[in-house]
Amino acid sequence: MNKRETYLAFGTPDFTDLEIDAVARVMRSGWVGMGKETIAFENELSEYIGAPEVVTVNSCTSALFLALLAEGVGPGDEVIVPSLTWCATANAALYLGAKPVFCDVDPLSMCVTPETVAAKLSDRTKAVIVVHYGGYAIDVEALRTELPSKISIIEDAAHAFGAKYSNGQRVGASGNSVCFSFYANKNLSTADGGAIALYDAEKANHLRSLRMSGMGSDAWSRYIRPSTAFVTGLTELGYKMNFTDLQAAIGRVQLERFDEMAEKRKCIALRYQERFAEAAISIPFQSQVFEERHARHLLVGCFGTKKTGKSRDQLLLALRDQNIGASIHYRPLHLQSLYNHDGSNSLPITESLAEIILTLPISARMTLNDVDYVFDHLVKLI
Repeated sequence: MNKRETYLAFGTPDFTDLEIDAVARVMRSGWVGMGKETIAFENELSEYIGAPEVVTVNSCTSALFLALLAEGVGPGDEVIVPSLTWCATANAALYLGAKPVFCDVDPLSMCVTPETVAAKLSDRTKAVIVVHYGGYAIDVEALRTELPSKISIIEDAAHAFGAKYSNGQRVGASGNSVCFSFYANKNLSTADGGAIALYDAEKANHLRSLRMSGMGSDAWSRYIRPSTAFVTGLTELGYKMNFTDLQAAIGRVQLERFDEMAEKRKCIALRYQERFAEAAISIPFQSQVFEERHARHLLVGCFGTKKTGKSRDQLLLALRDQNIGASIHYRPLHLQSLYNHDGSNSLPITESLAEIILTLPISARMTLNDVDYVFDHLVKLI
């Protein structure tokens, strides 16, 4: 088989001339910071998700940080997080002086469960961050019933824009603070950025102030309502974490095209499923990834030595050599020295998954021929 000339990344943004034209329109307007385009994007996100309040920020990391801050998380508190996640999930707690406490995951969904969270509860637990890993929406209602009411649930939905809970609602409409990422490789991309979806209007207004240095009004508000230009009082330490109209212009087009892009991802996932079935190769994938409610941000399978005759790392390097951007999501955080100073924590399921999980490329930019290229090389290697 011939080696492809271009690198096939595990996730590629699907930008068209529509997004380019939208950015050009905003640039010509003379207002590129946070303004009316951002407000429109927030309103459109709110309608699509089904959450009455959406606050855009500069990253999902910032969204997680602000969500925890708004819940009063601080020094001496503990925040339960899965170890199988990107470091930002845990770092959001560290930034506030809190301690991330790592829990295990379910081997099929690769997400936390009420049982794995309960195993790590203490009298210092202030919040739980659940991760909708890969795009699979966990049952947050079931988790809520198992937790004391004083413990906040924050949802890390960086992978899960467009996914649905078991009740059919879109991720973000749970009533919790739900944090999204619009990073370059996400299902809906604005190159970078994030958002928090929630129900509490007072909390949402607090977050809007915090993202703009703690000010009661932003530059756009002062521009369209001159009387607010004289408001200078600061009562709370805020941060510079705002969105921009350039990003919002991209996001509004992406949102219009989102269902189309989601359908393309579904077709790519089903092609993988068909090819594996045709070859009678039984590779366990994250549960639900081929079903409707999964966002299919990641396509994660278990490629252990017993299944393939090769280690996962051997497969990854061999695929990369063929310009196939296979990846690993993730190296367990509880094994990193930044978090686990004495090496005492043990999470057996996470540790076993970490040796065999492999992410195969999936995006709305991929073609069925791209899937065949990946699959054919993978079969050859196996």
